[in-house]
Amino acid sequence: MKNVIATNRNTAILGMGATGLSAARFLASMGQPFVFADSRQQPPRLQEVIDCYPDIARFLGTFDSSLFVNIDRVLVSPGISLQEPALVAARAAGVTLLGDLELFLEYAKAPVIAITGSNGKSTVTTLVGQMAVASGLSVGVGGNLGTPMLDLLDDKHQLYVLELSSFQLELLNDSRGAITTLLNISPDHMDRYAGLLQYHAAKHRIFRGAGRVVVNREDPLTRPLLPSATAAISFGLNEPDLGDFGLLQGAVNGYLAFGAERLMSVTDVAIKGTHNIANALAALALGHSAQLPMQAMLDTLRAYKGLPHRCENVGEVNGALYIDDSKGTNVGATLAAIKGFGKPGSRNLILIAGGQGKGQDFTPLQAVAIKFVKHSILFGADADCIDEALSTVVDTRVVESLEAAVEQAHQLADSGDIVLLSPACASFDMFAGFEERGVRFQEAVNQLGVNNDA
Repeated sequence: MKNVIATNRNTAILGMGATGLSAARFLASMGQPFVFADSRQQPPRLQEVIDCYPDIARFLGTFDSSLFVNIDRVLVSPGISLQEPALVAARAAGVTLLGDLELFLEYAKAPVIAITGSNGKSTVTTLVGQMAVASGLSVGVGGNLGTPMLDLLDDKHQLYVLELSSFQLELLNDSRGAITTLLNISPDHMDRYAGLLQYHAAKHRIFRGAGRVVVNREDPLTRPLLPSATAAISFGLNEPDLGDFGLLQGAVNGYLAFGAERLMSVTDVAIKGTHNIANALAALALGHSAQLPMQAMLDTLRAYKGLPHRCENVGEVNGALYIDDSKGTNVGATLAAIKGFGKPGSRNLILIAGGQGKGQDFTPLQAVAIKFVKHSILFGADADCIDEALSTVVDTRVVESLEAAVEQAHQLADSGDIVLLSPACASFDMFAGFEERGVRFQEAVNQLGVNNDA
């Protein structure tokens, strides 16, 4: 296969964020020439670029086709749309467009597990990484989560586990034998894609050139068209066939299973919620595909309590449990959280949601809200859009801030209820990111506890 690195090629790095800087470090280490470009006049990390690469040319402001004169290839950061007119013109002129993933896969010497999906990919990536550590392996974990993937490259690593977004997959043509999975598909980033079909196509690029695949047998949209020789196993919340992962005797008091073999009780899995049981099964399937020992994987599931702001237990106030799922930035994530914490036959949830809707349709929330949600408290830029979708099936209140939403939930909650922050939206209308939103939620909940004790 033709290498994507060649000593006589000039590269433009588009974007001065974490990905762009990691690409610069990588190219500099390889002795490759490059220039920087960013559509913003004042990128947040501009000073870091100046300090680290004072002699490298920088182009700031609207991308222009003149930028690509004497440029052979453009390394595009994930946040930049491939529909940018200057990129469309560059590609038509024969300039190669690539992402950091393609460079990473060429230079990674250890096996790679690549994970994508609309929801759950951070949890599954972290779980698999911890399973590998428990197995005694040196492992690099990152990508869309945490460390940029090019910074992970290290000859000592025996395995890489990557979380990948649809944006990172748009330019991937060959995963070079990686173990890959698409956990689930639900509409997301509809402000970037023309529709679900285009988003679906971007996600499915992860299967190109895969050595082994893990499939969610309960989500037909995740099933790839593969050569018959490609090894595949599946996971799901139903009973598994021989060689697959699933549940025996249900998701409440049943057992995680490999075929007919019981592995562990559902109640012994440290992360809670039905959707997290599915994440645990996906992690087992991926780890099994990488030949991780079963006992190390099961020990990890007993110990791992989840990532911050991903269905994190904040605590109880007056008998009501508060859950921080600030990472629930799309409708699919919120659907999973509601189903995961909803009690059948009881509307036991108070849902706090809102933010930047990214062009999503919120009406799919109606079917689960009518079953499990008794109050919905909404805030942020698209609160009215969610209100329009939910007000016909559940009591809704629109408030001005996250803190006001927490206070309103406190007033409405009965003992035994669950107050669930799962916004179904991005956070950038009011916060620096989902992490800040989650921290602010936890601070507000903790303040309730102080007030309650006073």
